[in-house]
Amino acid sequence: MNDENLNTQELIERISSSYGVTTQRALAEVLGVPSNSISTWIQRNSLPGKAIIKCSLETGADLNWLMTGELVNSHLRDEPSLKGKQLYDEIMANGGKLVLRRLLDAYGFSMQKELGDLLDISSGTISTWIRREYFPGDVVVACALDTGVSLRWLATGKGEMFDSQPEVVTSSISIPRKKLVSGVLNDTGNWLMDPALSTVDKECLVFIDGVGHSWLVNTEAKNIANGRWFVNIDDSYDVYDISRLPGGKIKLANPSVSFECGASDVTPFGAVLFTLEKHV
Repeated sequence: MNDENLNTQELIERISSSYGVTTQRALAEVLGVPSNSISTWIQRNSLPGKAIIKCSLETGADLNWLMTGELVNSHLRDEPSLKGKQLYDEIMANGGKLVLRRLLDAYGFSMQKELGDLLDISSGTISTWIRREYFPGDVVVACALDTGVSLRWLATGKGEMFDSQPEVVTSSISIPRKKLVSGVLNDTGNWLMDPALSTVDKECLVFIDGVGHSWLVNTEAKNIANGRWFVNIDDSYDVYDISRLPGGKIKLANPSVSFECGASDVTPFGAVLFTLEKHV
């Protein structure tokens, strides 16, 4: 795989991090290639695609992360959590180049100098981390807090780069439910609705079932304006599209009838917020 935009050095560092090895010789062994192959790949800025695929299949490393270092949907296969001495040993074994590679990817940096400039750490100090395979715990913690990247992933290379976010569940609210039968509104219990459907106080909301439609009604609205309304005419409820007319008159219309009358001739039950049409 030869791409002018490909940084083979960084790609090899991510592969090494996935396998948990720190030397080119060790990486060559796990990839099953001659020991001098790694340096040749870096020199030519070219790396066989099968090596990347092999790494992804064997370690669970995300292909997108291996190729680009990007954090979106990037993760390593989750493994059982270690505790105590085993966890400590795992962290200490991830010092030097391994943790540095993850720090750079977390910040989106390509050079050690960028990390040093951000945290006011000298290049010599970072070089010492690599030479001594040192684990800079304070920097790892600061990076986790600064970027939101998983502390576990930064410290060990295991798990997801970003902790999975729990699904946000919106609590439903219960409002009265009625059924319109021959002009009469009968109570039929309650209706659960997503509060995002309306900002009206739930105490003012009523859900009404009809034959072919259902309606969410705001019973707080009493001043008839243009729109769809539930009204009472001569002790009979129905829903109409209402238009205001001059002289205190209104026009009422629905699929069954259309007529005009005085606004004072009807008693508003509430304004219709939503109409649900039934097809079966």
